[in-house]
Formats: sequence, structure tokens, C-alpha cells
Amino acid sequence: MKILAQPAFKDREKNPYTWLVYTHLATLGVDVHEFYPQKLLINDYSIWHRHWPERNLNEPNLFRAIPKTLALLLLMILARWRGTKIVWTVHNLASHEQLYPQLEAWFWKAFTRQLDGYINLSKTGMKAAQERFPQLKNIPGFVVPHGHYRGQYPNQVSSQEARNYLGIKNSAKVLLLFGKIRPYKNATQLMRVFRHFFDPEAILYIVGSPDFPELAAEIERESALDQRVRINLNFIPQDHMQWYFSAADLVILPYREILNSGSAFLALSFNRPILVPKIGALPEVQDQVGEEWVYTYTGEITDYHIENALNWALNTPRPEQAPLEAFDWQELANQTINAYKEIANDSRKKRTK
Repeated sequence: MKILAQPAFKDREKNPYTWLVYTHLATLGVDVHEFYPQKLLINDYSIWHRHWPERNLNEPNLFRAIPKTLALLLLMILARWRGTKIVWTVHNLASHEQLYPQLEAWFWKAFTRQLDGYINLSKTGMKAAQERFPQLKNIPGFVVPHGHYRGQYPNQVSSQEARNYLGIKNSAKVLLLFGKIRPYKNATQLMRVFRHFFDPEAILYIVGSPDFPELAAEIERESALDQRVRINLNFIPQDHMQWYFSAADLVILPYREILNSGSAFLALSFNRPILVPKIGALPEVQDQVGEEWVYTYTGEITDYHIENALNWALNTPRPEQAPLEAFDWQELANQTINAYKEIANDSRKKRTK
């Protein structure tokens, strides 16, 4: 089986998700190639596996977003004409920033019509995808969960060593928002409600590089209003991530909207309890991992949620490691291969006209 993946291995430093998918597939004999248009046009592939097609719609320049979007759709038509089956892993149901609503509405309709199969990261995601795009019901769909990140990043330092490194007192209660900072992750709102959480021992860390200069400036302004807030708005090298997670008592991911969260699995891979909204696939993660690891809230995050979750994080007994066996990459690779085989052999022609 010869697979063209977009992306496959190249994004490992940013997010090793696809690198983990395809390196484990390769160990099972799958021939995986990094996507380039000329490869698609010259070579024969069984599957073109696409992740995050909405990235073109996050391009801030409309006159670049349009040709990129059109080029993708044209390549999909050519690929299917050559006999390649197109598979989409459903990470999101829309672009996060929604820069071009009309272009995006047209894109998703055209994109989903060219698919031969799709992979969801959760049962919740499958249901949401079929509701958002009813034509997906006419092609094979599968649930292959998001794998964990355990072992992908150094994780040898103790909580004490991490706090010494960051200059944090032993008595501090450390909250952490970690990862690439985008508007939907709600960092500024988290800082605003944290100001109403009157615990002098609490510290809130905002760590990660913002996508937009305006967002970075807003975070800097908000952080200046509370001395308990600390920020690091730089890209964090892989070997430095452990300092922040090991120092944290609770990881907070106060999303405004989300379907799937790699950041949740990152925190759990560092064995840190998480506070997340009860939206998307996150309640499903709570069911799979356990209520001692995942605390959920409804609505907009408040200081009340922070207080309750912090007390829960500090006082709930839990094992040293989060139970992530269900998210083992080798098993997920087997599930992905089974999905590929069914899609490759599917002969249904029920696509909505």
C-alpha cells in the first residue's frame, strides 16, 4: 500500500502527531511519502491522506488563500481521476479564525464531495462531522483516536527541579495554559477571570507563541494587570517543555470552541490533570481517561471553575501516570491500515449530486 500524506513527517518539530501516525504505519510495511504536487501527478498512490485542509483558509491574504484553495481542489479532482482514493482525518470542522466565511462555505462543500473516506478522532467527532457535512454518510467513515505524546518529549525533571528552574515557590499553586496561542484558545479571557480568583499563592503561566501580533500585545497588556500572571510568548523547544508541565498543578485549556485537542493529550502525556470545557470530544476523553484526570465545565470559564478545579487537582488521589493505553500508536496504526483497506476496496458511488 502506497500512501501520500499531507503532512506526513515534516511537521514533527511543530506537532509530532502526523509523524507518529506515519512512522508507526511504516513499521507495519506501509510505504508513506510526504506530499508534493509533482509526486501526486507522477506516481501512483493508493491513498492521499489529508490533514487540516482548512490551513489554506487561515492565510491572512485573500489573494493567496483563493489560489491555494483552488489548487487543492483541482489536485483532488486529478488524483481521483488517476485512481487515488482521498481520505480526510477530521481534526476540525471549520477554520479557527473564519477569515473568509463565503469562500469557506464553498470550499467545504466542494472538498467533501471529492472524498472517498474519512477518519474521525472520536465518536463525538464522527457524529458532528456527519451533521455538519451530511454527504459523509455516503462514504466509509472510521474512528481512530488521537494518540498520546508520552515518550516524545524529555520528561525527567521533578516538580521541585522545575519550580527551582522557573523561580516558583514550593507553596505556589501553578496553573498552566501551554501551546500555540490562537484566539479560540481564550487566553485573554482566562487571565481576566483569573484576576477575580483571590488566592495569593496561585500563579498562572501563559506559555506559547501567539499567531497574531495583536493577540500577543493583548496578552502582554492583560498580564501586566496581575503580578501572579507570568507569560512566555516564545516558541518552546521540545526539551524545555518539561519545565512548565512538571511545575504545574493544573493545565487549563479554556477553549471557546474545539472538536479535538492535541493539547489535552500533551498535558495528559506529562501526567498533568486538565480543566477543559464540556464541548467537542473532551467529555469523551474524560470517559476514557477518568474523572481524576479530566475536570470539565460548561459555559464560559469563570473564577469559580478555576477555584473548584484547582482544589480538585490538588486533593484528588490519582496514580503517577495517566492511563493512556487506549491511545497507543501501534494499535492506532493497525486501525488506520484497516480503514485504508476498506476505503481502497469500497466501490460505492453514492455521492450527493
